[in-house]
Amino acid sequence: MNRFKSLYFMLLSMFLTQGCAPKESESYHADRGYSGSISISGAFALYPLAVLWSEDFKKIHPHVRFNISAGGAGKGIADVLTDMVDIGLVSRDLHPQETDRGAFPIIVAKDAVIATINSRHPNMELLKKRGLTIKELENIFIHGSYTRWKDIDSRMVDEPILVYSRSDAAGAAETWAKFFKSSQEDLKGIGIFGDPGLAQVVKENELAVGFNNINYVFDLHTKNTSDNIRALPIDINANGRIDEQEDFYGHLDSLTKAIGNGSYPSPPARDLMFVVQQGKQSKLLKEFFGFILQAKEQGYLLAHGYVPLDSATLGGQLEKLNEL
Repeated sequence: MNRFKSLYFMLLSMFLTQGCAPKESESYHADRGYSGSISISGAFALYPLAVLWSEDFKKIHPHVRFNISAGGAGKGIADVLTDMVDIGLVSRDLHPQETDRGAFPIIVAKDAVIATINSRHPNMELLKKRGLTIKELENIFIHGSYTRWKDIDSRMVDEPILVYSRSDAAGAAETWAKFFKSSQEDLKGIGIFGDPGLAQVVKENELAVGFNNINYVFDLHTKNTSDNIRALPIDINANGRIDEQEDFYGHLDSLTKAIGNGSYPSPPARDLMFVVQQGKQSKLLKEFFGFILQAKEQGYLLAHGYVPLDSATLGGQLEKLNEL
């Protein structure tokens, strides 16, 4: 297991049981750097990045303590707006009532939600060639009008479509629903908690279909899809086949490139944000935000399944730090 995934499972277990520790006083000394604590909660999509950035930051400021938990974007925004944490990890657009309450977003990366399918699906080769159109996906995830695979295409098996969704208030689910101009509450399927759980249930069921953030589908070492799960291609132009310009799902590098250049639609491509309460920031938080927006920290996002910010967006986010 690589560093990225081993850290994920270790810290997820630890902090889901322990929660956030009391806030420590903050200080700065020229010879010791910053000391204090930063508490973070929220989206599974951003959790691995928060862990990696906290590790890198502690190399410079070893006396800073991080408390990080994953529980979905809804939990992250609720926790930061009720002063439970310093930073909420949010993987969806903010709602007006959240910004009205002082939610202040800093965009830190881009990624995407993708449709997923079991690699042992009886019609895997056909699905790779034809994909599913946006309307066909909508009929599965929103309308529920397709209940058997042969309802989509007579060449497919006469077996039920096992649809899985998210049970938690998730940025991935809200972003996936927004792709169909709907809300998370409209999504059909059996609700599963968290990205790891949803990916696992798709891996276990040959007739399953679901959706995930991309770094829960791809092996970050090989950059190929993980065992027993595949990205389900979207036939964006609805011509009945996956054309060359739509064929970027087999390798992590080609998918992140498609997200970066807009070939993969947005939504379900989206911005990922660290959210704080305006007026309740600190010098330590501003230092941490400035650190993660450095070119070095943005530079290794691609290796971890994320898309770095373009120079214009990056400059805009650095300017926003002056508003904190």
